[in-house]
Amino acid sequence: MPGTSCPGASSPSIVLHVTDATVTDRTEIPGSVLAELTSVFRLGEVRERRYLADGLMNANWKVETPAGVFALKRVTDVPLDRLRRNLGVLASLADDGLPVAAPAVTGSGALVAEVGGGVWCLFPWVPGTHGRGVDLSLSQAASLGAELGRLHEGLGRACDRGLLPAVPETVTAEVTTPERAVEKSERLSAAEGDKGTGSAFDTAAAAALEQRRVLIGKHADRRPQDEAPAGGHGWTHGDVQYRNLLWEGGELAAVLDWDRVGVRPYAEEIVRTAQVQFGVDGVFDLARVSAFVGGYRSVVPLETFALLDGVRRLWWKRMTDFWQLEFHYDRADFSCDELFTADEALLHWWTGRLCEVEAAFAGG
Repeated sequence: MPGTSCPGASSPSIVLHVTDATVTDRTEIPGSVLAELTSVFRLGEVRERRYLADGLMNANWKVETPAGVFALKRVTDVPLDRLRRNLGVLASLADDGLPVAAPAVTGSGALVAEVGGGVWCLFPWVPGTHGRGVDLSLSQAASLGAELGRLHEGLGRACDRGLLPAVPETVTAEVTTPERAVEKSERLSAAEGDKGTGSAFDTAAAAALEQRRVLIGKHADRRPQDEAPAGGHGWTHGDVQYRNLLWEGGELAAVLDWDRVGVRPYAEEIVRTAQVQFGVDGVFDLARVSAFVGGYRSVVPLETFALLDGVRRLWWKRMTDFWQLEFHYDRADFSCDELFTADEALLHWWTGRLCEVEAAFAGG
C-alpha cells in the first residue's frame, strides 16, 4: 500500500456546522392522497400523524390508525423496480431473526403504492431512538458490528433463495484521478462564485474547495492504485448509519431504510458505516471503531488486508468527492449542507492521522 508514512495532523480552519439553507416543505400529505393511501393499505381513518424529521432524502411519517401504528414513507430517490426488489427481501431477513421490520402490503398484496404522483411504502412502527456513535457504549458498538455481519449473512441467504440476483464473481471500485478531482473542485468553485449569495455556507465551501485542492496534490501518491477491492463481496445494505438504526433498551431494535441494497465489497460497508457512525464532530472515535470492527469479525472473519484496503479507498473517495456541494449548487438542494461541513472537518483530521485510523480498523 503506497504512502505509509504518517505526517503530523494539520488543523485547517474548517467550519463544523453551517446551515442557512431553506428546505422545501415536505411535512404535509394532501388530504386526498392520505385518504387513498389509507384505503390502499386498509388502515381505516388516521387518528394521528406526525412528520419525522430525521430523514434526509425521503419523507416519513408516524401514523396511528385502527389497524395499528405504522411508519409511512414516501420514496423519492430509488427506481421503482429496485425498491420492490429490496422490500421483497425484508420478510426473509425478519424470518431469520434479524432486526428488520417487514413492510405491510396493500389490499392487492403489493409492497409499494403509487398514489398522488408519489411512491409509498408502509412499515409496522418500531419504538426506539437514533443514537450517534459516541452515544453507544463499547459493547453496543461491538454488538452493532456483529449485527452487520449477521445482516450480510442474511442477505447472502436471501440471494440463495432467489430473492436477489446472483453475486458477480468480481466487483470494481473506481479510483478518481487527482486531475479529475481537481477539475470537479474547480467547477464547483466557479459555481459557488456564480450562484453563491455570500452566505456562511458559501464562504465555508469556497475555503474548503481551495484547501481540498491542496490536500489532493499533497496526498495523491497515497491513493489506491487499482480498481480491484481486496477481500470478499456480496449483497449489502448500503446505508447502515445512525439515522437508519433504532435502539431500544440498550439493544438494536431495527435497521431501517433498505433503499440502497447492492453488491459491494464487505469492507466498503464496514468502513463507511464506521465513518458515518463514529466520525463525530470532525474526529473518529477510534475506540468505538475498533469495537465495531471486532464485533463484525466475530461473525464474519474478514481479513485485515481487506479492511485496510477499504479504509484507504473510502478516505480517497471522501478526498475526491463533492456530492453535497453538487446537491447545493447543481440541484439547489440544500438538505445535505451540514453533512459537507462536518465531513470536511473529518477528512482533514483523518488525513493527518491516516495510519492511526487504519490501525484502529485493523484491531491494533
